[in-house]
Amino acid sequence: MDTVTESGMAIVMALYGGIGIIHGNFPTPEDQAAEILKVKRFKQGFVMQPYCLAKDSTAYDMMQIKKKYGYTGAPVTEDGKVGSKLIGMVTSRDFDFIDVDKKVQMSTPISEIMVDASKLILGRISDSLEVSQRLLKQHRIGKLPIVNENGQLVALLCRSDLLKARDYPNASYDSKGQLLVGAAVNTRETSKKTVELLVEAGADILVIDSSNGSSSYQINLLKFIKETYPQIDLIAGNVVTRTQAKILIDAGADGLRIGMGSGSICITQEIMAVGRAQATAVYEVARYAKTRGVPVVADGGIRDVGYITKALALGASCVMMGGLLAATTEAPGEYFWGPGGVRVKKYRGMGSLDAMEEHAVSQDRYFTAESDQIKVAQGVSATMKDRGSCHKFLPYLIRGVQHGFQDIGVRSVEQMHAEVGEGRIRFERRSPNAQLEGGVHSLHSILAGSEKVGVGL
Repeated sequence: MDTVTESGMAIVMALYGGIGIIHGNFPTPEDQAAEILKVKRFKQGFVMQPYCLAKDSTAYDMMQIKKKYGYTGAPVTEDGKVGSKLIGMVTSRDFDFIDVDKKVQMSTPISEIMVDASKLILGRISDSLEVSQRLLKQHRIGKLPIVNENGQLVALLCRSDLLKARDYPNASYDSKGQLLVGAAVNTRETSKKTVELLVEAGADILVIDSSNGSSSYQINLLKFIKETYPQIDLIAGNVVTRTQAKILIDAGADGLRIGMGSGSICITQEIMAVGRAQATAVYEVARYAKTRGVPVVADGGIRDVGYITKALALGASCVMMGGLLAATTEAPGEYFWGPGGVRVKKYRGMGSLDAMEEHAVSQDRYFTAESDQIKVAQGVSATMKDRGSCHKFLPYLIRGVQHGFQDIGVRSVEQMHAEVGEGRIRFERRSPNAQLEGGVHSLHSILAGSEKVGVGL
């Protein structure tokens, strides 16, 4: 969703062991690919595409890199690109005290302030990440250029990435040490070019985004991606039945996304009369997918931490969250003050009129042509109350699931699935009265922080 996940959200999700799926509702495919690159450059390992300076650059060029991208140093190569011969390195201590007059900056060659490559501590491309990290620590340097046998720059390792590795031990990253990130694509023919750009940018997972996952459009795109980019993991969907699941798995899907009309801002079930209760859909599809060795994602209906535990117990390998993460600091969009002085952010379904009118991508997802006079909404636009930073909220969700597993008596998702399959963990239908009994009840008020919240008896 374009009000939930762009690079900021994807980065924090990966740091805590998850993965963010960059939405596809950008004006151009290049914009979406740029968000993938932002995640890949914020990583715990080798920076494969660092911003470089050419030998004829100036100190002003370095200051522009710092101003635009926030980097305090850059390698200097023959032609200013990765893959050419490394001739030096510039860090903030080399240019911080240069005259701030722009004319002086423009006229100061980078060669006069850089440290020559012959004086640098260099890493080798043949070294492992661990070996390169030891070099950083041993020599107490901020950046370690990685070169090949010909002295050509191939990557960069930064001390700040070591600090991230220490602070986020459960972060999810690829074999190069880059944070994992995924991207959504629609089922139209134009998506083939988008897929090419996303793969080049380094996307680890692609999610085919469709309101009906078993359409012929999805099958054709799924087969194309698996044939053209077999190294990319591909999640297909959305589906709610075993028959739909079989169609996608037979076509080569590596994972399935389950859910139709169950999200908090989705009205597909109401307007289109199509969909299925989410718990039933997850349970039935997951049981079949397990026989084929394919994991499933429970997408929609995750209202709080307890719903994550329920989805995992029903057979999901993971959950996709939209509304639960909307209005966090890392979600796209600006905060504003709503009625009653509440700080809120905008949250909308990709099938809402708001989203479809802004970008043609959403129209494609719901089979609506840009020229159509009549558009049928399958989602709504709303606002969500400020949830604060994901750096506080995600640890709460993780700890909540851990407590849920502790109460159930399992140590892992795999053990949960096994014991449900063996009948040792069972589900029970709860009457409306039982559900009422399981919540807060029979009180005059609840103290929530410094506020008193009235509760109906």
